[in-house]
Amino acid sequence: MSVMVALMEKQQDKAVRRKTRALTAGLLPTLPAFLLVLVFFVLPVVALLTRSFTEPETGLQNYAALLGSSTYLKIFFNTFFVSALVTVIALLVGFPVAWALAIMPKRAANIVFGIVLLSMWTNLLARTYAWMVLLQRTGVINKALIGMGLIDTPLVMVNNLVGVTIGMTYIMLPFIVIPLYGVIRKIDPMLLQAAALCGATRWQAFRQVLVPLALPGVVSGGLMVFVMSLGYFVTPALLGGTANMMLAELIAQFVQSLVNWGMGGAAALVLLAVTLSLYALQLRLFGAAGNGRS
Repeated sequence: MSVMVALMEKQQDKAVRRKTRALTAGLLPTLPAFLLVLVFFVLPVVALLTRSFTEPETGLQNYAALLGSSTYLKIFFNTFFVSALVTVIALLVGFPVAWALAIMPKRAANIVFGIVLLSMWTNLLARTYAWMVLLQRTGVINKALIGMGLIDTPLVMVNNLVGVTIGMTYIMLPFIVIPLYGVIRKIDPMLLQAAALCGATRWQAFRQVLVPLALPGVVSGGLMVFVMSLGYFVTPALLGGTANMMLAELIAQFVQSLVNWGMGGAAALVLLAVTLSLYALQLRLFGAAGNGRS
């Protein structure tokens, strides 16, 4: 009996060693990438966040100054307001585009999808400067509106949050369309036909069938756009100006202009905490359901 037990234990040890060797062999190729991320991403971020507690002296004075100033709180409000507005507008515009892509003939859908991707491949700075030209007082949009008689005087759409919202919505739109298109394309059209046969109107079929099935794409795309908008720098800096600063601009000003690494690290930690909280909330509320639907 003891011999059999010893043989079983020996076999178990061999199986454990084989699994360990297989796991090590699988992880070994990822070691260079892990070291790269550790050295060039994790350690610099940790160093910056640490300085928020240690400069100019150890304590929470940077956070007290950041959250106790009406000026900084206005910047936080601008950041979250614009990010939420861009997310909502991008969803309202992107959902019909994704639905149209899903029901189009394949050739036409490929052309439209290529146009969507082409906007992502175009240089971000060039796109932002293009919107500066379009939105200025003597730009194409104001001239067109005046020519159609819709307005008498040019609208101010640059150096304010209006221009920032327009420019960021255009840039973020593909990040909504792509995940939504992937989810909607997998929805069986027969479900909508079945809803119509059961007496549902188009609005009821859209609200009670299509939207719940597309919810994983809505959540993932909306969260991606909102989080990216929170940390966006180029478009708000060019279209918003200093009077409508957002959080990424504030961090850059602390680090580059004021050389105040403590305040810059504090602002960065607040942004990181919000981002991770939103991601955790998504996993908590929609993670299991999203995985099941996709």
